[in-house]
Amino acid sequence: MLQRLKSTMRLFTPALLMFLVGMVLANIAGSMNGTLMPLYVQSFGADPKQIGLFFTIASIAPLALQLLGGFVSDSIGRMRAVAIGSIAGSIGYTLYVMAPSWTWLLVGHAVASLARCFVAPSFQAFVAEQSTEETRARVFAAVESVYAVVGIVGPPIGGFLSQRYGFRTMFATAGALYLTATCLRIYMAARSRRVGSATYHAPQRMTLAALKANLSSMVAILLAGGVVTWLFLSDGASDIAFTVANHFDPVYQSNVIGLSTITITWVSATFSIVRMVVLPLGGWFADKAGERAGICLGHLLCAMGAAVFLVGTQFIHFAIVSVLYGVGSALFSPAYDSLISKAVPSKIRGTAFGLVSTSLGIMSLPAPYLGGLLWNSFGPRAPFLLPLLSSAGMALLLWIKLPARGRRDPAAAAEAPAVVEA
Repeated sequence: MLQRLKSTMRLFTPALLMFLVGMVLANIAGSMNGTLMPLYVQSFGADPKQIGLFFTIASIAPLALQLLGGFVSDSIGRMRAVAIGSIAGSIGYTLYVMAPSWTWLLVGHAVASLARCFVAPSFQAFVAEQSTEETRARVFAAVESVYAVVGIVGPPIGGFLSQRYGFRTMFATAGALYLTATCLRIYMAARSRRVGSATYHAPQRMTLAALKANLSSMVAILLAGGVVTWLFLSDGASDIAFTVANHFDPVYQSNVIGLSTITITWVSATFSIVRMVVLPLGGWFADKAGERAGICLGHLLCAMGAAVFLVGTQFIHFAIVSVLYGVGSALFSPAYDSLISKAVPSKIRGTAFGLVSTSLGIMSLPAPYLGGLLWNSFGPRAPFLLPLLSSAGMALLLWIKLPARGRRDPAAAAEAPAVVEA
């Protein structure tokens, strides 16, 4: 075990290690309230339809800024883009604590969600830049394995604080933790400017011409009919299906199954524990057996988890669901990130991840509201049918469409249009 830990640590550069510290602190705060947010909305008197409406409306504000966040990351550097997003996240936590109603809570959630627009594209691009093609899936897996600790530590702490002291105390504690991460990120952004390292700076100007050129490059790749096209379409279908259901997981487990708040958070923590343990294997598997194998096997295990969810009646059943989801995610996540980063030119990786996130956000925008309609019209199990159908279908489709290991994707052979440089 010690040797395995040393081998994993050798994959990390000093810059990546410091970056991870900030990510862990910020996302422990996020995982403290992420699982419980639907219950917090419900505590203000919202019904399932209004809960779905809440998350649908909250998704509108970040859509355009996800693309902008990726372009800013390509232009001014990864860490400075992350610092900008973190400031918005800190404001959002303040609004969480002060909200007098679920409509005001919606404003705080929209502001807080802007943090993801700048952090997520920078996070994935930064990790790709800290690795080689031969080790990329393993580096993504190692980073995500360390990062998974947030899902182990955060939900139980959030469940304990909310059940013992109330939601507002929990959000105040999470906000203090997030503010600490924000200060660290601002320090790293200032340091990157002094150091002037290529790790932090992308060689292009932040102009409309550069944005147009980057978008043209990405659109060409998306429409080429190759790896990126199929990954994008499949991820969109899965994102819609799971977004329909995920916001109702804690509501279903609480209102229908009768699990306590702390028990619900331990279901979430189980997913993160399993994912953290299996992620190094997932990265190794993708590097050795090929990304297609990891992606398809991961989707198949998620389909099995969705099937167990539909028949589950006790905590142990939902723990099994979390195990299957955790293993599935640990297999397809590093394989997906590795394949995308290899198929996209390095100079537009931030824009690429931002564009994909924006497009997926638009596709899944009405999904939470649709979940509420399905719940009210066909019963509480109805929203959870879609993840089963989506995961099973994607496992088969991607096995057919993605190239096998050692085969070059024909659509990837063409060079993407050049980006505008300084």
